[in-house]
Amino acid sequence: MDDAPSLRQRLLRTRSVEEIMSCCAGEHALKKVIGPIELIFFGIGAIIGTGIFVITGVAAADFAGPGLVFSFMIAGTACLFAALCYAEFATMVPLAGSAYTYSYASLGEIWAWIIGWDLILEYSVSIAVVAVGWSGYMNSFLTEIGVVLPPALVNPPGIEGGVINLPAILIIALITLLLISGVKGSARVNTAIVVAKISVVLFFIALGVFYIDPANWNPFLPFGWSGVLAGAAIVFFAYIGFDAVSTAAEEVRNPGRDLPIGIIVSLIICTILYIVVAAILTGIVPYSLLAGTSAPVAFALEYVGVPWGAEIISVGAVLGITSVMLVLLYGQSRIFFAMARDGLLPRSFAKVHPTLRTPVRASLLVGAVTALLASLLPLESMAELVNIGTLAAFVIVSVGIIVLRRTRPELPRPFRCPLVPLVPALAIGFCLALILALPTVTHLRFVVWLAIGLVIYALYGYRHAHYRNPGSAGDDRAVQENE
Repeated sequence: MDDAPSLRQRLLRTRSVEEIMSCCAGEHALKKVIGPIELIFFGIGAIIGTGIFVITGVAAADFAGPGLVFSFMIAGTACLFAALCYAEFATMVPLAGSAYTYSYASLGEIWAWIIGWDLILEYSVSIAVVAVGWSGYMNSFLTEIGVVLPPALVNPPGIEGGVINLPAILIIALITLLLISGVKGSARVNTAIVVAKISVVLFFIALGVFYIDPANWNPFLPFGWSGVLAGAAIVFFAYIGFDAVSTAAEEVRNPGRDLPIGIIVSLIICTILYIVVAAILTGIVPYSLLAGTSAPVAFALEYVGVPWGAEIISVGAVLGITSVMLVLLYGQSRIFFAMARDGLLPRSFAKVHPTLRTPVRASLLVGAVTALLASLLPLESMAELVNIGTLAAFVIVSVGIIVLRRTRPELPRPFRCPLVPLVPALAIGFCLALILALPTVTHLRFVVWLAIGLVIYALYGYRHAHYRNPGSAGDDRAVQENE
């Protein structure tokens, strides 16, 4: 009788939580140096950026009008349900890898690969899009002080005489070097930047409230509730960063206590700020005038005759976008590192520097690829791909919580998602609704990306996973089957 596992069993084979935890030791271990305050600032650093300084104008003008506040509420609620699921997983499996690692523990290898490949898309495109935005703000700032860069050095090929986006390359290179130097120093830099940009957001709120004209809120829902839902699918881009907190799990000193604090508190703070800013922005400026502006918050203060305030907002935008890139580059490198450590990607990228205790090779690869994307490609149409990738990750994590509660109810859970399976089901429902609200072309692009990923998995990942090559990276035991 042949006892060899079938193809289905191999694809759905999980790795036990105990076995996954055994990976974070020895040469593949990262240094535990992050505390709860730094985690909160990591979350805020990733969330407050292009969403509040750029996307608010597009979503208000083209989709939701003043109802943008409801769009942020819907997107924030979907994220909160997902955040509770992330918090349980992050405390139960406090390793780099985020949703990828959680899927491996609950749903099986094939789903872990799919979500890991999905996260590579999410983070890489996010970093590139944000770097292009940073380049635009920085180029405007340099022009104002008399330093004019030639179009060939600030635009991608084929766009207004562009050859390469040099500022985008330089900022990604600088942040990559910072991350390689050590996570503690990176966290300190991020904290300082976040304090500055939160001060700028509060400045806009304190100043803008005196210029609100209630007439601008009438009609409040010019595009109806369908516009509000479509707006929620667009502004969801503003929330993609909160899951980056979970990628820091392996470097957190007390993950059982600190990870839920970092994930949930940062999300709540940012949601409140988004709602307040959206209400003030659409109260200052008629929503129709926000069409086409890439800096809606600064534009609002210029509109009411406060140009000096607009300049302060522009500085805050540059700082905000910088911290977003820092956290996203950090998260992408840790996900890539985790997949390499499991053998699904080349194991050379799982090497940790003996002194710095950072994944230098993974960080350099991520920096190089995202710099190439940001410098050569016009990525405006790609932002929606980030949304669908993030939403898909949230769905799979939520499903994983339900599955693992049934298959491993005895596992220690320092933080327990409340009302399971209701809360995960609500997260799944909200995220699927937002996925359906995205354009069909986005769905098609996402399917193509996943198909490419499955080909790579069949040619490489399936053959090099740990249980087919035991002992290759500190993993000497067989993995658990998910029957």
